[in-house]
Amino acid sequence: MTNTMSVDGTARNSGSGTYADLLVRNGRIHTGDPARPAASALAVHDGRIVAVGDDEDVAPLVGPATRIVDALGKRIIPGLNDSHMHVIRGGLNYLLELRWDGVPSLHTALWLLRDQVRRTPEGQWIRVVGGWTGEQFAERRLPTVSELNAAAPETPVFVLHLYQSAILNRAAVRAIGLTKDSVAPPGGEIVRDHAGEPTGLLLATPASALLFSALGKAPALTEEEQVVSTRHFLAELNRFGLTSAIDAGATFQDFPDNYATVMQLAEQGRLTVRIAYHLFAYNTGQELEDLRRWTGLAKPGYGDEWLRLNGAGENVAWSPADFENFTQPRPLRPERADRELEAAIRLLLDEGWGFRLHATYDETIRADLDVFEKVAADGGFPRGVRWFFDHAETVSEASLDRIAALGGAVSIQNRMMFQGSAFADRYGTAKAANTPPIRQMLDRGLVTAAGTDATRVSSYNPWLSLEWLVRGRSVGGRLLAAPENRLSRETALRLYTVAGAELTGEAHVKGVLKEGYYADLAVLSEDYFTVPEEDISHLESLLTVVGGRLVHAAGEFEGMAAPLSPVEPSWSPVAAFGGYYRTMPPSSPSGVRQARAVAEAAAESEEHRQWRVARGDAEDRVPGSATFDPC
Repeated sequence: MTNTMSVDGTARNSGSGTYADLLVRNGRIHTGDPARPAASALAVHDGRIVAVGDDEDVAPLVGPATRIVDALGKRIIPGLNDSHMHVIRGGLNYLLELRWDGVPSLHTALWLLRDQVRRTPEGQWIRVVGGWTGEQFAERRLPTVSELNAAAPETPVFVLHLYQSAILNRAAVRAIGLTKDSVAPPGGEIVRDHAGEPTGLLLATPASALLFSALGKAPALTEEEQVVSTRHFLAELNRFGLTSAIDAGATFQDFPDNYATVMQLAEQGRLTVRIAYHLFAYNTGQELEDLRRWTGLAKPGYGDEWLRLNGAGENVAWSPADFENFTQPRPLRPERADRELEAAIRLLLDEGWGFRLHATYDETIRADLDVFEKVAADGGFPRGVRWFFDHAETVSEASLDRIAALGGAVSIQNRMMFQGSAFADRYGTAKAANTPPIRQMLDRGLVTAAGTDATRVSSYNPWLSLEWLVRGRSVGGRLLAAPENRLSRETALRLYTVAGAELTGEAHVKGVLKEGYYADLAVLSEDYFTVPEEDISHLESLLTVVGGRLVHAAGEFEGMAAPLSPVEPSWSPVAAFGGYYRTMPPSSPSGVRQARAVAEAAAESEEHRQWRVARGDAEDRVPGSATFDPC
């Protein structure tokens, strides 16, 4: 009888009475394990992989209750892990948001907006909050205030563009209470007309506090709706093969209050994405007090394999942080920053807490490293804790050497895919070609993990980020990265699997498909390793497995995963449009693309006609009616 090894090292076989709970066969498995890089089947018991090999290798583990999935020869990869996502905040708000992620034209985006107006009840807002940029649209521009006013005369509309600006219609300006006398906070600008009245355009110059304080005036979901919203958001992440995420904290994301939803889902066994979270010190002037309070409540690693504390950040103090608005000059560092950062870091190290730090520019990183090296000179850094910089777009080689010497790591995101044109326009194409310097990070042996910074900058779709790592182009197709700063597909995938697990101290249990590891995997719609580069961002998962559970199933596998509860509130944009907007891959045959475009145009025309009729702007013109005109 063929044997396999269990997670505790004991033999299992069909004669022992222990069988696999799940067996996936007939696949093309990329394991990520150098010892066995390829396989066709794997078996799962108690949420972990107990065998990897050929179909015949795992056959003896089939028992009466084993669920067998035929992968139909499709590519299987380890579950993806976003190393920097605001997943908790994203979940609490997902069902309130109209997502323009992936929408190919401003014309379509405005139609989605107009259609949402008719289902949004009085007192509620329409909010488009991140994951898109005007460069992705065929028109290559942002919507205007006038277009928002025309689309929604009475319903407040808030459209956030990256961390750069917000566009509000007239109803939203009224709802927020902006007037001629309103004063913008430092680093923000309220654009005004000739009479001094707010036009509806808010600018980050470069701070985004003005944008988010305005968004904070919008109605929130109830606690019950937040649970439903988070489940649907996690399911949307599962749609793209995400099985883990490292939450980077967020402004106004209080611990433990705003973590209650994911804690509840974890206790109930209903999380479908493993979350390692950080605590973000956002209260200016009381960051140290918050950190002291949190370190008394919990320690890194607190939790379980589904929900666990990973440390502090990405803010441990406001003053050292910079802003990633590349349309504006790099902000200057206040004098108090070093002192406040040192106090925070010493406290965290004394308590055994790791941390992550937001740092866009090398100037910020150099100053932070000066503080770390000062602490290290006292024998107090890093004391074995995990720490890393987030973003690091313009980090220098000298700073990378210093990071490596101090045992640090880096978490990078595809923000350049959305903001790279603004960066190149300000700093030049030569500088953009090596921003961030990924190859130099890897050449130094630095743990370098990839993510998105979703949901308010880049989209949460990880395949956009993977395409950017491989192809080096903006979301609008502009070539940014030099050839030497682009990655092979296998290397890019490691940044999205193994590297993320290393940042949370879990590389011994996830990121690879091998015996003893979590059974987290994705069966892809097409083969990531062979599709044209420009098609990578169009990949999805047809079957996502987390801890041996089938959490997402589509296409040939539809119906295999348990259904979600209905969207609540029922008027949610997600109920009508879903999340990320699906389009045809660029390399699809031109005839297929044209046919799809005609079908979409016809459907949009009919839907727009119905919208006009519902508003009373047009009669329902049908053959036989008095107003029907065949010409």
